[in-house]
Amino acid sequence: MIPTDTELQKVLHDLTLGEIEVIGQFTWSSNYTFLAQVTCDQETLPAVYKPSQGERPLWDFPRGSLAAREVAAFVTSNALGWDLVPPTVLRRDGPAGSGSLQLFIDADPDRHYFTFSEAEKQRLRPVVVFDFLINNADRKGGHVLLAPDGHIHLIDHGVCFHQDYKLRTVVWDFVDEPIPEEILADVEAFLQRLEESGELYAAYMELLSEDEIQALKDRARKLLAARRFPKPGPGRPYPYPLV
Repeated sequence: MIPTDTELQKVLHDLTLGEIEVIGQFTWSSNYTFLAQVTCDQETLPAVYKPSQGERPLWDFPRGSLAAREVAAFVTSNALGWDLVPPTVLRRDGPAGSGSLQLFIDADPDRHYFTFSEAEKQRLRPVVVFDFLINNADRKGGHVLLAPDGHIHLIDHGVCFHQDYKLRTVVWDFVDEPIPEEILADVEAFLQRLEESGELYAAYMELLSEDEIQALKDRARKLLAARRFPKPGPGRPYPYPLV
């Protein structure tokens, strides 16, 4: 179910100001990732906490930058109006230091891209466009979740927004097909907001470099010019592992 703006703002408020208590760890993650509960105004939310100091160093992304990229993915999803990425904030006062804090989605981990029906995969067109825009270098099948209410959620966006082409995804279902007009309209409105809205640009400046923001604009322009779903580019087009 898509939250109302009031509901979204309440969740963001609680994630931003609530007290964080770590209650478990996701051991399958390549970076330190914790299950937490966030308490604010006597209400509790489940959340996923990824501290920057627990990030595994990468040769092509600045050290300590992955948490901010998680937040930038939510900012992009929200600005597009697509509600793909769960509400995510940057908390500098986390139990293990600065990191991203994302609303936990209670979805069946066995319901992901590789177990979707063909009809469910047909709903992934916005996902493909989103991943191209954020230059997602790691869209595994297990990062596309289907909630019990049927809503699609996307998680794990630490290796996105690089200024160089990095797109690696398992979702190549629509290569060279025309992008639906309603998706293109949302991308065009997003680009206009990014170019004209000081507020949106300032939000990205807190999270990404100027070169990365410019590359985001360039990818949006390229998509609007081509009006077709992207083809695999140079290098390895799939993540590893696939799930």
